[in-house]
Order: sequence, then C-alpha cells, then structure tokens
Amino acid sequence: MITQFVQKLRLVFVDPALRFRIFFTLGALAFFRLIASIPLPGVDLERLKAVFASSQFFGLLDIFSGGGLQNLSIVLLGVSPYITASIIMQLLTMMSPRLKALYQEEGASGRRRFIQYSRMLTLPLAALQAFGFLVILQRQGVLDGLTPFQFAVNVVIATAGSVFLMWLGELITEFGIGNGVSLIIFAGIVARIPTDLWRFYQTFDPSQIPLYAAFLAAVFLIIYAVVFITEAERPVPVTYAKRVRGSKVFGGVSTYLPVRLTQAGVMPIIFALSLLLFPQLIANYLATTSNATLQMIGQTVADYLSGGWVYAIAYFILVFFFTFFYTAVVFDPQAMSQNLQKNGAFIPGVRPGHSTAEYLARIITRLTLIGGLFLAFIAVLPLIMQTLTQNPGLAVGGTALLIVVSVVLDLFKKIDAQVSMREY
Repeated sequence: MITQFVQKLRLVFVDPALRFRIFFTLGALAFFRLIASIPLPGVDLERLKAVFASSQFFGLLDIFSGGGLQNLSIVLLGVSPYITASIIMQLLTMMSPRLKALYQEEGASGRRRFIQYSRMLTLPLAALQAFGFLVILQRQGVLDGLTPFQFAVNVVIATAGSVFLMWLGELITEFGIGNGVSLIIFAGIVARIPTDLWRFYQTFDPSQIPLYAAFLAAVFLIIYAVVFITEAERPVPVTYAKRVRGSKVFGGVSTYLPVRLTQAGVMPIIFALSLLLFPQLIANYLATTSNATLQMIGQTVADYLSGGWVYAIAYFILVFFFTFFYTAVVFDPQAMSQNLQKNGAFIPGVRPGHSTAEYLARIITRLTLIGGLFLAFIAVLPLIMQTLTQNPGLAVGGTALLIVVSVVLDLFKKIDAQVSMREY
C-alpha cells in the first residue's frame, strides 16, 4: 500500500503533463491571492476592519470572495456572481424544457452553450452586486470622499475583477487539476487559517485546556463524519443480458450501479448561502437609507438574518431543499432506466422501463433524505456549538469545513485519475 502510494507520488512529479497541471493550478491560485491583496482606491482599511468585526454578513460573503472582500480588493466579489448566475440557470432548467434538454440531452456542445449563458448572466449580476456593496460600504464610511466618477470606476473595477476570477477558474478547470471555482473559494478559506490561529494564540486561556481538547476531538470526529458521508454510496445490482453474435457470447455479467449518498456534493451549501446573502444585501442597503421606515425594515431583517435562530432555521431548510433540487438536476432516474435498457442491462427482480425508473427514484429519494439532513445539520453546527460553548472561536462545521473537505477529496480523486491514466 505504502509502496503504491510512493510510486504514484513519484509519477506526479516525474510526468511532465501532470506536473504542468499541478504547477499551473498552484500558480493560478498564488496569482489570485496576490491580486486579492490589492485594495480598491479610496478605502479606509481601519473603518473596514470595524465593519467586518460588527457584521457576520460580510464574514459569510468573504468566503465566496475567496478572502478578497476582507480588504476590499479589486476582486472583492469573488466568484459569487458566477455562482448566482449558475443557480439561476439551474432553476430555469426546471421551468424551461428547452434549457433542460440543452443541459442534459444535447451532450458536450449543449453544455458549452449552457455555460456560455451563465457567463453572459454573470456580467450584469456582478455590476449589480458591486454597486450594492459599494453603496453600503460608502454609507458606512469605508469609502469616503469619492466623486461619482471615482465611484463608477470602482464599480467597473469590481465587476471586471469578478469576471476575471470566473475566467481564471475556468482556466484552472481546463488546464489544471480540479474544479477552478471551488479551488478559488478553497484558497480563500485556507488563507484565513494563519490569522485564525494567531487570534487563538492571543486569546489562549490555560484554564480552558479541557474545553480545547474536547473541541479538537470534535473537529476530528466531524471531519471523519463528513468524509464518510461524502464518500458513502449505495450499490444497485445490475445484470447484463447474454447476447449471441456469431459464435461469440457477450454480456451475462453482474455489476453494480454506485448511487452516492450525497449526489449534490457541496453545491446545496453554496446555493443556500448565496440565496441567503441576497436578502441580507438588500436589508443592509435599506438600513443605510435616509428614509426612517425603510431603515427600520432593513435593520430588522438584517438583525434576524445575522446569525440568530431565524437564520439557522432558514439555512437548514434551504440546504435541505437544494439537496433535493440539485440531485433532481444531476440524476434523472428515467434517463438512467432508458440507458440501462438500451445496453441490455436490468436490475434483478425489477422490470425494465418504468418500474426501473420508479425503483431508482425511490432509492435516490431515501438516500437524498439522509444526505440532505446531514448536510443541513453540518451547515448550522457552528451556531449550535457557539450556543453550547459560549465561545465564537470554538465553532466547527459549517460552510467552510464542507467546502474544504469536498474540494480536497475531489482534488485527490482527480490527481489519482490522472496518475492511473498515465500508468495505463
């Protein structure tokens, strides 16, 4: 086992094509972190730190920006507009048969056109989000003394930065290893670890060592549970009928169809958080207006969605809903049944056609129920732990953990696939 691992590790660095992919990915992420440290013109960094310290909304949004919002960099929006555009396009596939056919039935060319529509939608969404955030921050004194022209330039820069990150993410996907957009979010989360460790060191209390030990044990247990559930699958037995062609007999073998417990992966978390951030953006915008009524409404909504139990319940429900929604998009029992029937395969004890589709739908519904409840629980786990420990620093789980674990597992699988392909 160890020898096999050493051989694969050696092949990663010996093979020039694989080495290029890995170093391209690392170089692109390093360049992203470099430009994420360049602030927009006219930013009051001290005031920005104070705003971040008093608002959980901006902290959550910073996850999607890959750490670019924390210092109001030129890529402050991150890949959030592209993710929002993807959500809108995925929702439209449920309402438009033409888009659904384009996404699921027209092969690679159809998917390319579908992605192109998402790119086109990203531009106006990025401009709208940039305008909204900069207006909020300007009214809170972070951007002070800007002329209308300078403000418009900042909106253009922020929009261009978001489109650039979308392009960079697609370059990583094509020429590097793994999903580029997920890796950009992953890089922003990992980049915050040294700061969090330094903050923990400054507030370290020796009397709390038993609590720290229990927290560390909980971290390993939760990570193990996330990996276990993410990798869990239900094997559905499949048998291929015997076919005689000339003097040769084909088929007659039994195999299985692996149905994952969490078909949607980390996408429900990303979708739910993106949807929750939108009303928070509007509420924060209204809270900074001069109209007293709108200001009161905006402040009330912002308070409810700023990490309390209302936010936790809404987050739980949205993650659970999007788990079913995204699974319905990526796994079509009817299409799977037709593919099995075309290839002369059947599930033992189940009639081909409609009965097979119903059987697969029943299995995927039960699995998605368990996977959705688990994802939703992990998403709100930090709020539960904060309530139990009364210490915001001792909260594990949530969006960041799920994204990091999912991206690392996917990255290892992609590297292993590339290595195996070159071994053959």
